[in-house]
Amino acid sequence: MSALCEATGADVSQVSYAVGIDTRIGPKFLNASVGFGGSCFQKDILNLVYICECNGLPEVAEYWKQVIKINDYQKNRFVNRVVASMFNTVANKKVAILGFAFKKDTGDTRETPAIDVCKGLLGDKARLSIYDPQVAEDQIQRDLTMKKFDWDHPLHLQPMSPTTVKQVSNVWDAYEATKDAHAVCILTEWDEFKTLDFQRIYDNMQKPAFIFDGRNIVNPAKLREIGFIVYSIGKPLDAWLKDMPAVA
Repeated sequence: MSALCEATGADVSQVSYAVGIDTRIGPKFLNASVGFGGSCFQKDILNLVYICECNGLPEVAEYWKQVIKINDYQKNRFVNRVVASMFNTVANKKVAILGFAFKKDTGDTRETPAIDVCKGLLGDKARLSIYDPQVAEDQIQRDLTMKKFDWDHPLHLQPMSPTTVKQVSNVWDAYEATKDAHAVCILTEWDEFKTLDFQRIYDNMQKPAFIFDGRNIVNPAKLREIGFIVYSIGKPLDAWLKDMPAVA
């Protein structure tokens, strides 16, 4: 839905509000984002796929597979939007990652969309500066070097000393992460990110300065007044981005 809203100039939050008026659904589950994560949701969907297939329901199983595929598509689309917006490459550019946990108020990184986003940017040789108030550096490094689903193995089967990803640095606050950065990617909806001094951040960034909000927690209009080029999931596109493809 967020992709359709961007393509048509609609606002996904207004769509969410309209659908959420139906009390059987509830608006909290309709917020657009860079993708869902956590230890349960994807695993539960895959279990449902298995049960459907075992009970001779291949069409139903295929339907639920599409939920996983569209979630992967959403994460890939976000990475491609970042790369395409920044002149089709982030090679050797510093990108600040604000938030690594799959949701705020937790240090849980299992299946967090930040893993796929960071790996996608690293694949184009970006330099990442990551800040999350609850996720430790060794956990981030472990997540970025581990194969998919390896986090679900017993700890003694996981590498004790994860290989350091040289293009990644972990810092102690958002201002250090964004200093001299070409772009900022907001990947977790931590409350502190809503009250950052974005004028200070803008002044200390490379220009043009980009913000890619994967959680829709910032005010795009106010940030554009400061001078940022802003991309918010499912929101009308910045004039800079309108003629640029979502796929790099």
